[in-house]
Amino acid sequence: LEVRHLGGAAVIVKSFARIHETNLKKQGLLPLTFINPSDYDKIDPFDKVSIIGLTTITPNKPLTLRLNKKSGETVDIPLKHTFNENQIEWFKAGSALNRMAEQRGHK
Repeated sequence: LEVRHLGGAAVIVKSFARIHETNLKKQGLLPLTFINPSDYDKIDPFDKVSIIGLTTITPNKPLTLRLNKKSGETVDIPLKHTFNENQIEWFKAGSALNRMAEQRGHK
């Protein structure tokens, strides 16, 4: 949960333990994995990163990690998520608890 408190929105890794992935989803974070695990090695410490596709996220549709390199080069890396429709609503609301509050009329 430290990621969220530091202002992060996503955790991108080669693989997750299922329980850890589920806990991140419930907290409104994006657990993402590399479709090609070797893409991890393309990331450099000074890259600026963006995640493309968040506004149109749907189940089974990959997102894109865009790396803006110090050299000016742009590299796009496909990312996988395992969100279903309900979990996407958790993400949009900021967490599963926020979504439950919205559904009960407490904003």
